[in-house]
Amino acid sequence: MRLIVLSLYMLLFWLASSNVFAQAKREAREPEAATGFNQKTAVKTQDYMVVAANPYASQAGAKVLAKGGSAIDAAVAIQAMLTLVEPQSSGIGGGSFMLYWDNKAKKLHSFDGRETAPAKVTADLFLKDGQPMKWIDAVVGGKSIGVPGTLKALHMAHQEFGVLPWSQLFDESIVLADKGFTVSKRLAKLIAMDFHPGLKVFPTSASYFYPLGKPLAAGTIKQNKPLSEVFKAIAQQGPKAFYTGPLAEKMAKAAQSSSINPGYLETTDLAAYKALKRQPVCGTYQSYDVCGMAPPSSGGVNVLQILRTLEPFNLSQYAPSSLKATHLFTQASRLAYADRALYIADTDFSNLPIAPLISAEYLASRTKLIDPDKDMGKALAGTPYSEALLAADNAYELPNTSHFVIVDKQGNAISMTASIEFAFGSGIMVEGFLMNNQLTDFSINPIKNNRLVLNRVEPNKRPRSAMSPTMVFDQEQQLVLALGSPGGNRIISYVAQSIIGVLDWGLDIQQAINLPKVTNRNDYTALEKGTELENLKQGLEKMGHKVQIRDLNSGVHGIQLVDGALIGGADPRREGVALGR
Repeated sequence: MRLIVLSLYMLLFWLASSNVFAQAKREAREPEAATGFNQKTAVKTQDYMVVAANPYASQAGAKVLAKGGSAIDAAVAIQAMLTLVEPQSSGIGGGSFMLYWDNKAKKLHSFDGRETAPAKVTADLFLKDGQPMKWIDAVVGGKSIGVPGTLKALHMAHQEFGVLPWSQLFDESIVLADKGFTVSKRLAKLIAMDFHPGLKVFPTSASYFYPLGKPLAAGTIKQNKPLSEVFKAIAQQGPKAFYTGPLAEKMAKAAQSSSINPGYLETTDLAAYKALKRQPVCGTYQSYDVCGMAPPSSGGVNVLQILRTLEPFNLSQYAPSSLKATHLFTQASRLAYADRALYIADTDFSNLPIAPLISAEYLASRTKLIDPDKDMGKALAGTPYSEALLAADNAYELPNTSHFVIVDKQGNAISMTASIEFAFGSGIMVEGFLMNNQLTDFSINPIKNNRLVLNRVEPNKRPRSAMSPTMVFDQEQQLVLALGSPGGNRIISYVAQSIIGVLDWGLDIQQAINLPKVTNRNDYTALEKGTELENLKQGLEKMGHKVQIRDLNSGVHGIQLVDGALIGGADPRREGVALGR
């Protein structure tokens, strides 16, 4: 009987894999597909502001702030709610990066809640018969699961900056999980697309997302009582309810006994996990300081690289969607992504300092490589390090992620990006939440051209990420902008373009988010389908660009501070909203 069931599972897996591989090819590795464009206008408030990826989450955060809670109090409530209502993108089964601005002390903190590889993994984790597995074969099941970090990072920040008791911050999510939430159109569409090869294979996930064999429909009232019980335990006991005891045992067992790709996650890995405080990566752009996360996030380095490489071109002289501005942006992006592929990894393992990658001298040399009238083609990584003999990495890093921003009554602020990696993560659901597949953010192949890949799998290592929570400060150390986005490795471009929109083109944050998107990940120039950028295709091709017109499914959320007012912007490409008072 077991053999029959397993054979049925494998047949379903093969069919789903064929479907998702074809879909991934069609969508060029953009699995969390576009679900429409709803024009949004800026929201202005005076006291506090929340912008999150789902109305339920924004409401939960705003309620906490209305009670006098701090930004971190609101962040805990928001992330709990997103675990429930936006399960495809982030949750307590995944990881995150957070910037926290302490307005009274005028100090920026960063919290690394990125997943870690289990202690028993080896560099050949994703090799089969000596050959790298196809990404889609590696992503599903237990092998790709890293130790979740989001809950520990939130708790660490709350211990330092929280105002309301931790136990109160899960109330909204507990009630909604018990009563049921209304399934959004976006979630329903992503389930109906049936692109995750494991979601129908694993019984718990299948019964939750495909009740009676049919995908959840938009407008359905969906309860999640197991998750409610998990939140109740975490609220009363803190993170130990997650990282030790029965729940930890269930997560480890789910990974190890997966019918597809059994993994290595153990209870000892969960118990040993530590969130980290890291020094933020900051640098000047014009008269501003732009700050982001240090590796294993590449956002802090690469956003700064794009901005500072472009600074000599004075982008303010060009219209936002002009041929010249678009071309220059793609060239700076090529250079940044080339460096990213070679040099960015968990610095606790790489031991490469960040300063050489963002130094004025180095970036000036990179600027000289940009021809204002011609595409440079495939850019080579620079040589900021004299003795680094490494191979470039091409880990997929897919765009199911969530970003939220918060400013509280005291002016404290949070910019936080959280993810479970592929849409619906590993496909494995434990007690109402999905487990991540973040280990596939490592390079599938640890060695290329007889050289080690810096972002290779190693025990207890954190995979590289494009998540780019960012804050911008003026010369008086006043916060002027907090933003970030989902979008896989396109996140870097989405964030950099939005910053340019505000600082160079004088747009408010909503107008900057609304800008038609353009990316070049050192491959081809992607222009957002259905926008005025389509008109640039011929001109860019004459300059040597390889151009694709496609959906660019950003989810930029930001808050701009202007003359004491808060201006919130939510990406019209997703379902987020800005709320405040």
